[in-house]
Amino acid sequence: MQRASDTSLPGAVARAFGEPAGSPFRRDGLLVRVLPFAVVAALAEASLALPPGALSWPAAIASIVALLATAAAFALPWSSLPGWLTVLVPLAYTGSVLALILAAGPTSGVGVVLLIPLVWTALFHRPWESAVIVAAVVMVEVIISLTPVVVPGAVIGRRVLLWGALGALISVATHGLRSRIRRTHDESAGLQAQLREVSLLRDRDRIAADLQDKVIQRIFAAGLALQSASAISSDAEVRRRIDACTDDLDDVLRTLRDTIFGLERRLQGRGLRQEILDLCGDLSPVPEISFAGPVDGALHPGAAAELVELLREAIGLVSPQAMLARIGVTVGGDSVLALLEAGPAPGTEGPTWPDNAFSGLSEKATLAGVDLAIEVTGGSTARFSWQVPLRPAG
Repeated sequence: MQRASDTSLPGAVARAFGEPAGSPFRRDGLLVRVLPFAVVAALAEASLALPPGALSWPAAIASIVALLATAAAFALPWSSLPGWLTVLVPLAYTGSVLALILAAGPTSGVGVVLLIPLVWTALFHRPWESAVIVAAVVMVEVIISLTPVVVPGAVIGRRVLLWGALGALISVATHGLRSRIRRTHDESAGLQAQLREVSLLRDRDRIAADLQDKVIQRIFAAGLALQSASAISSDAEVRRRIDACTDDLDDVLRTLRDTIFGLERRLQGRGLRQEILDLCGDLSPVPEISFAGPVDGALHPGAAAELVELLREAIGLVSPQAMLARIGVTVGGDSVLALLEAGPAPGTEGPTWPDNAFSGLSEKATLAGVDLAIEVTGGSTARFSWQVPLRPAG
């Protein structure tokens, strides 16, 4: 088996085709790449039928045999052959071109097809293989220069035909390569985004572990010590203050644990937390936004989307007339509680909503299976409370 280092393409070409140079004859889409070269080769051989015809039929037969050998090489088991053997394929085609030029004459116009192996190796092979083909082309030119020059009378049509075919080949091959490189760049950008997401998730997990091991345990120990101090104290005021501090530490522990369990992995889609933040991003002034518990992973994506839509509609109903004061989402028990409070702006009397102002919102919440409680105080302050059960999508 050949080594990977023997069959790797440099730079953009390797990324564009996704396979090493040692197997340029075994990739997907091989026919699309080979067809333009095959068409030019067939046209070059067929051009021998143009006047004045072949000057040497043995050379013409040798050219056809070498071309067929080049085509047959595509069927070889390249994965089990040494990587350096791949250069023999464009060399065989170069030999076919040499025999073709000897058969048609050095002034016949078929010499342009010498560019075909150069283009092929530049697109699909390693730099050293291109250097070998360049040396072979120079040798072909030397051999042609040593042959007697016979100027045929009709070479214009052949030259027009072959130059046009070769120009089309270079255009098709180059644009195809650029298209593959562009698609590869897009795929690379997507992979980099996924890599950044994975790195972020690992950092979040590490932070969560550090909080658990280094912070929460020490706070818990401090709380136990305070409780012990409260038990041995005879002063009621001291005990009250110690108990208050203990309760505060319990709240801190609860918040930290909610934060840790809220660092769940979100490899696909967006979390409910970010959706709500985006929903409030364009509001002015921005309301107070709070979250408690593992908000992102608490609801099925379908239920989370329904909750966001209900919040969006409620904001649309109240924001033109009132100021949003607070939006909060809390995970607890077997449901998610979402609150939205709106009231009059400072210095204003505020709106007065009729009794049926939010009937449509209540109906939509009922259809979504969400309990909605609406409280309107003094006709100008509204409080919405959605309770979404923690259940899979129905």
